[in-house]
Amino acid sequence: MKLNTVHPKEGYTWIRQGIWLFKQNPIGFLMLVFMYIFAAQLAVLIPVIGMFAVLLVTPTLSVGFMTACRLAIQKERIRPSVYLSALRSTPLVRKRILQLGLIYAALILVLSFILSLLVDFELLIPLMTGDKTMTPEMVRQIYLILFFGGLLYVPVAMLMWFSPVLVAWEDMPVPQALFSSVIACWTNRGAFFLYLAIWGAVLIAIPLTIGLILDSLDIGQAASFIVAPISMAGLTVMHCSFFATWKACFAEKESAVLIA
Repeated sequence: MKLNTVHPKEGYTWIRQGIWLFKQNPIGFLMLVFMYIFAAQLAVLIPVIGMFAVLLVTPTLSVGFMTACRLAIQKERIRPSVYLSALRSTPLVRKRILQLGLIYAALILVLSFILSLLVDFELLIPLMTGDKTMTPEMVRQIYLILFFGGLLYVPVAMLMWFSPVLVAWEDMPVPQALFSSVIACWTNRGAFFLYLAIWGAVLIAIPLTIGLILDSLDIGQAASFIVAPISMAGLTVMHCSFFATWKACFAEKESAVLIA
């Protein structure tokens, strides 16, 4: 395995490859994303412990989805049990992947604390409980959350982007995997910038704009029927494109080929 340097325009190619990969087994990939969202929504109903559990298993689920991408390329069936692939590995890999989960949970906790100092979350409580309609100030706070949250999450994303797969597939120790992930993201920052900018528009800017337009037309109730399917499909394709970033940034021994 070696680190590759790619051209910035590859960020767009990764998305095209993600779309191609999604087409190989759309039902299987949608099932995996739906399972994750459903389980996460149930987990957060349990105060503190539920959210911690979701963060703890995130690296494990990441390896599972990447394994599903391998299976789709090989025309094999995707089963829900693929999410447990990392835990079914050696005891050392299980230990390391859970250590990554603890690190990720700690980083998100620190990020949330810093974000709470920058944004007025109390202003958004009536909106989340349905007691109040959206005001311009609420919209401003939402954009602030997205901006500062995204900015603060960048270093976390760089640490966690490749590290679960490096631990599970390349048998790397946790510190080396975290370091290698950061170096890979930084080395190919041009491609990642384009890649994330496109996904930011697809998953954040476009749904928010559609929602605001429908609200201004007094048909805001229809937003969920339009935005939800777009967001679900976009989120699934984005997860598929993670495999494309892996294939581009690290030379693998496997012969699986992605078609752009």
